[in-house]
Amino acid sequence: MSTGRTHVRMGPGEMVQAAAMARRFYLEGKSKIQIAEEFGVSRFKVARVLETALERDLVRIEIRVPAELDAERSDALRVHYGLRHAVVVQTPPDQADAPDPENLGAVAAGLLGELVSDGDVLGLAWGRSIITMANALDRLAPCTVVQLTGVYDVGTTERGSVEAVRTAAAVSGGEAHPLYAPMVLADPATAAALRAQSGIAAAMGYFDKVTVAVVSVGSWEAGVSTVHDALTDAEREHYAGLGVAAEMSSHLFDSQGRRVGRDLGERCITIEADRLRRIPEVLAIAGGTRKAAAIDAVLRSGLVTSLVTDTAAADQLLRSTGAVRRPALDRADPDGA
Repeated sequence: MSTGRTHVRMGPGEMVQAAAMARRFYLEGKSKIQIAEEFGVSRFKVARVLETALERDLVRIEIRVPAELDAERSDALRVHYGLRHAVVVQTPPDQADAPDPENLGAVAAGLLGELVSDGDVLGLAWGRSIITMANALDRLAPCTVVQLTGVYDVGTTERGSVEAVRTAAAVSGGEAHPLYAPMVLADPATAAALRAQSGIAAAMGYFDKVTVAVVSVGSWEAGVSTVHDALTDAEREHYAGLGVAAEMSSHLFDSQGRRVGRDLGERCITIEADRLRRIPEVLAIAGGTRKAAAIDAVLRSGLVTSLVTDTAAADQLLRSTGAVRRPALDRADPDGA
């Protein structure tokens, strides 16, 4: 197979000159015009010499990222869904079937450090990976941090939503506004009464000011969706009958990203979907083969702009079809299509 490289030999003078120009351009950062002036040639000559240096393997360009990151899948996923940012990490060998591999949170912490600017309002939803992300934060621009969903509490020991908000605020040096309320209530009246309480109302008053949000994604099965686990068997069957494929911050979606079971939101302490859509940057953290279909559904919803996931989920996502409308960039609502 031809590599496209020419096998014509370079003379020693040409080789030395090409090496010198390449050093100036690639290592010293000089422009082609500066190099042309130094060597007394035209900038077009410099361009040809640099091109020849690449063709003759005199210069080899390597793009290196940490072994944990998969740059090729990341870029392919970004293009496939029209995302602003997509970061794909290698799935740990023993966690291919596990929802949200443990390394997602640490990588998301690094990305969040890039996304948040001085004066932003950061919103954090509930999620194990979000709690892991908060604990891994080592830098964050000064910002206000608000909790976007109530606390999931069905006997789990991972009750870290409030702590995640406080941790992020401590790293940033900003204010923390947690929500001291459950995520899912027994009925709409109880949820409405809680929303009216002064502390909860004050925290929810920041929802319209959020500029960067972090959410998690759940598929509609036990142990992979906090909302699924908080409902009764009859309620789970009811929403399954509506075609639920994914859950995010207590909002339910079918496989095409359309919202279903909207009545559930009346019983939940959470940011509304319409408000999420208005937030400039919404980062989702989710991975694993068991969550791939759910991630696909949420990305189609147009509510999410960026994603941190793993190679196991990415491979399934890249095989999906019909995701050509760039919903994450257009913020298109499938219900309005």
